Amino acid sequence: MTGGDAARLRLVVSGRVQGVFFRAAARRQALSFHLRGYARNLADGTVEIVAEGRREELRALAQWARVGPPAAAVADVREEWRESLGEFADFTVA
Repeated sequence: MTGGDAARLRLVVSGRVQGVFFRAAARRQALSFHLRGYARNLADGTVEIVAEGRREELRALAQWARVGPPAAAVADVREEWRESLGEFADFTVA
């Protein structure tokens, strides 16, 4: 991966996204796109996904997050793009 192609994406997903296996499904999707990072529940009922990898795959993850797994009902997805820090070895569920 070239430096210009690498990025970091933070998604905050709201709606019915906790208790519906959203984080586990996000991990499966991220791994299928060869991304690294994590997914975790936030106290306000949203799910935060932070991922690093190629911009194309990050865009695909963001597109998936707008729908999520079958039991989810996504209301909104906020995106924050940054430079890749290269700090993750895998994609985990926190």
